[in-house]
Amino acid sequence: MFKFLSNSLITQASCQEGAGYLKRADTEKLHEIFLKYATIEKNGEKYITSEDFVRKFLGLFDEDDYNKESVQLIAGIVDMDKDGFISFEEFQAFEGLLCVPDALYKTAFQLFDTNGNGLVAFDEFAEVMRKTALHKKLPFNMESTFVRLYFGKDKKRLVTYPEFSQFLHDFHEEYGVEAFKKCDKDGSGFITVGDFRDIMVSVKNHLLTKDMKNKVIMASGFPQGERKISFPYYMAFNSLLNNMELIKRVYLNATNGHRTQEVTKEEFLHSAQMMSQITPLEVDILFTLCDMIHHTNGTSESAVRSDVHKHSGRIVYNDLNAITPEQYFKQVTRRIAEIKAVSSPEERSILIQILESTYRFTLGSIAGAVGASAVYPIDLVKTRMQNQRTGSFIGEVAYRNSWDCFKKVIRHEGIFGLYRGLVPQLIGVAPEKAIKLTMNDLVRDKFMDKKGNISLYAEILAGACAGGSQVVFTNPLEIVKIRLQVAGEIAGGSKVKAWSVVKDLGLFGLYKGAKACLLRDVPFSAIYFPAYAHVKAKFADENGYNHPLTLLAAGAIAGVPAASLVTPADVIKTRLQVVARSGQTTYNGVIDATRKIYAEEGARAFWKGAVARVFRSSPQFAVTLVTYEILQRLFYVDFGGSRPAGSEQTISTSVEEAPRRPQHIGGYQVAAPVLTGLETKFGISLPRFSFAKTTN
Repeated sequence: MFKFLSNSLITQASCQEGAGYLKRADTEKLHEIFLKYATIEKNGEKYITSEDFVRKFLGLFDEDDYNKESVQLIAGIVDMDKDGFISFEEFQAFEGLLCVPDALYKTAFQLFDTNGNGLVAFDEFAEVMRKTALHKKLPFNMESTFVRLYFGKDKKRLVTYPEFSQFLHDFHEEYGVEAFKKCDKDGSGFITVGDFRDIMVSVKNHLLTKDMKNKVIMASGFPQGERKISFPYYMAFNSLLNNMELIKRVYLNATNGHRTQEVTKEEFLHSAQMMSQITPLEVDILFTLCDMIHHTNGTSESAVRSDVHKHSGRIVYNDLNAITPEQYFKQVTRRIAEIKAVSSPEERSILIQILESTYRFTLGSIAGAVGASAVYPIDLVKTRMQNQRTGSFIGEVAYRNSWDCFKKVIRHEGIFGLYRGLVPQLIGVAPEKAIKLTMNDLVRDKFMDKKGNISLYAEILAGACAGGSQVVFTNPLEIVKIRLQVAGEIAGGSKVKAWSVVKDLGLFGLYKGAKACLLRDVPFSAIYFPAYAHVKAKFADENGYNHPLTLLAAGAIAGVPAASLVTPADVIKTRLQVVARSGQTTYNGVIDATRKIYAEEGARAFWKGAVARVFRSSPQFAVTLVTYEILQRLFYVDFGGSRPAGSEQTISTSVEEAPRRPQHIGGYQVAAPVLTGLETKFGISLPRFSFAKTTN
């Protein structure tokens, strides 16, 4: 059997990371980890015991009164020769198994293949099933026609891995049918609501989210005030929960990929009939469940029942997430730090919200500095092009275009000339970008409903608030930066320092051109942030996840209309903030500047540097936003509030007792979630405690 494993698993050197799979671990590093837990030596070879592998390495069954049979069964998945010890070859083979796309089914197969011959016999299957918590609650009829169809009428047929994967899938559905039959003692095709709840909580518990269990299954007004549950309703209910990923696809098909668009029952039915065989009864149940989950908060039971009967609601994508069963794993996000500040959103105090804003402000500062440094040379070229005055008495045009300006700066001032004024820019851009990002997130959070949706008007308002708030930092920063950038245009002029510019301007002088700055920054942010959010959503994959490259592309695309449309305000701001040289026109405010620029240079002057501005602002905000979101992924702190959409690329599991550990590398990053998946997907739950404790 081990030869079979080595051929089919170890040869798969790596899997595509970011598509739901994992890269194989480095052999030397894996061996180092193995030796830390290998406490047994036989014939010069090191081995890990079953208990050490499950309890110490995986971190499962860490109670003192743990169930030893359960630990032996789980270790048997890895221990192919079934001698109670795990060799490095077996340890490495299981790491490889966890990297393959069907890791969950392969792990389940290994669990039932107790003698390690690569086939599952009926006796092996029955032996493992009888030890599960589910079988002890509701014994399955091992003499049923269903079992004989797979293992033969004499139950002597051996089942291969592909066949067993289908059997395991069908078995749990059959288990649900058997449970219904046992409760339907008179064969009427109906069971009581109490029996329905018992079946869902015992046999189908892995299909229930927390909201589903607390707000729907355990609600006395469910389902629809009926006293009896018909078999068709029972089957449709379970079929719906089993196919929630398909339901999500139907929704996205109906909305052309939009996750916030509301969908009526009729629209959903039309989409369902176009792409799958979801029944009208399943759709009815879906809308009922969504109504109940969102109307039970602070609502009386009678009102809930009334709402459900009206049943004229609409659903959005987030409604589906509330009833979608946990997946054993999706994709893996690498995090440098992970902190949980609150255990639930209800615990968000004022202090926690202040800490959340501080956290965002800090990450925004770093992201802003990275973005500004990346595009500063383009910004310098843009500034000099906008300050070039063709209608003044000077008459001389220093630069023919942006490229000519770029070449001349390098020729006359050297490569470092492209970074004139960078230091004050970095000092100012940190709080400037930080307050913009923080304010946008803050206002969006306030307008976001319980479903996580926000209207376009609220998005625009959040962006405008972000743009307005940043002017406090932007204006002083901009005026100092601009004066340093244009200082290099004067041949032989003395070197201008940032501090001397600040002293010359004074406190009020630092806010010269603030009105023009507001005219530029408020509409820019009002355009940019909503555009970014919608483009990012378009680029998300089918699970709603955004790869960093899609974030970069979304940021760049959103920056094009935002940067170009506010160029006139940027030109006016630049003219107000620079020091006019002898013979150049001076301006007294926004209106005066607008009139004089138009009279002397024409309407085209308002669009000077537009190309350079787009090429500077678009990539700058793209780099800033992608850095900001990646930092939130790497340094994750859960404050109980909202997170950037598309950032969830995490292991998803319904248990919290098996956190990722540093020693879990390669496939072992998903070892605990895959083993948990045996319960969350198939309902195979092994007893945690010893028999003595479970009977107390």
